Amino acid sequence: MFSRSKSITALLLVSIWSSCAFCAEAGANLNDPCVVNKLIGRGVNIGNSLESPKEGDWDVTLQEEYFQLIKDAGFNSIRLPVRWDSHAMEKAPYTIDPNFFARVDWAIKNAMSRNLVITINMHNYYDFFKDPNGHKERFLSIWQQIAERYKDYPNMLLFEAINEPQDNLKGVPAWNAMLKEWLPVVRKSNPNRILVIGSANFNSFYEVKALDVPKDDRKIIVTFHYYMPNKFTHQGASWTPDSDKYLGMKWGTDQEKRAIARDFKVVAKWGQENGRPIYLGEFGVYYKADANSRFQWTKTVADTAAEYGFSMTYWEFCHTNFGIYDPKTKTWNKQLVEALIPSKQ
Repeated sequence: MFSRSKSITALLLVSIWSSCAFCAEAGANLNDPCVVNKLIGRGVNIGNSLESPKEGDWDVTLQEEYFQLIKDAGFNSIRLPVRWDSHAMEKAPYTIDPNFFARVDWAIKNAMSRNLVITINMHNYYDFFKDPNGHKERFLSIWQQIAERYKDYPNMLLFEAINEPQDNLKGVPAWNAMLKEWLPVVRKSNPNRILVIGSANFNSFYEVKALDVPKDDRKIIVTFHYYMPNKFTHQGASWTPDSDKYLGMKWGTDQEKRAIARDFKVVAKWGQENGRPIYLGEFGVYYKADANSRFQWTKTVADTAAEYGFSMTYWEFCHTNFGIYDPKTKTWNKQLVEALIPSKQ
């Protein structure tokens, strides 16, 4: 069983390495986080799929055609949120379900075979957020398994520690302390992997400057999320308190656009001072917002991120809430795609 598994993995890696030949031909140094960050470019999250309690629970089931659609639309990368804790043993050794692992393998293969950079993370581990110390051993064990499984994959695959630290893990000291424990676990088997580390307090743009990233580990990309102002981007969203009060709120004044540039400048300044490439991992507007305002906000965020040299992945691909593609009608929201990938590029 073990030897058969290793054989399958070897065949998969041969396929992946072959598909990544374009990087070598183009002279791309996949050990350089700045180069890899440029390869991430403009991407999209495939959300509400593998980070749901069970795939399909939130109306999105991964299809092979999605990867090709994303590639053909002109996107460079995928961020794949993954809810590992729903597929791992509750007690030591916290073994991850091999069938679920195989499903993630499949997604990675489909992305990389199309020359799409892919970031996998740990998403929606709510018990860990509520009790970081109680779940730390399990969190680190799950990551040790992930790191071991993908240690021979090229740096077209990135590991992101966890999505949006919150509850009892959202504070800067708690999050920085947890990162110090996470990094050695992953680095043991992946000394040259490009890792993605986000800021505290839901990956707040303002908390980037408080990140304690080891100065001697240069193979790191720093990420943040942006949904400001939240009253506009989440108007009508059922999980956001009082959001219905803001239905009909519009966006697009010069002052509002300058606010985005001001916020991004905070992150860019820290990145420049610390020599860290910056990755805008999530941004988007809930579908109930005014269509033109939604377009203006999305375009302004994407364009401003590009001006500052940030890579970006929009939230998200095909769920009703934020999606840019409708899998039922098999049509794109052309306005939003144009906002994310201007035709001039």
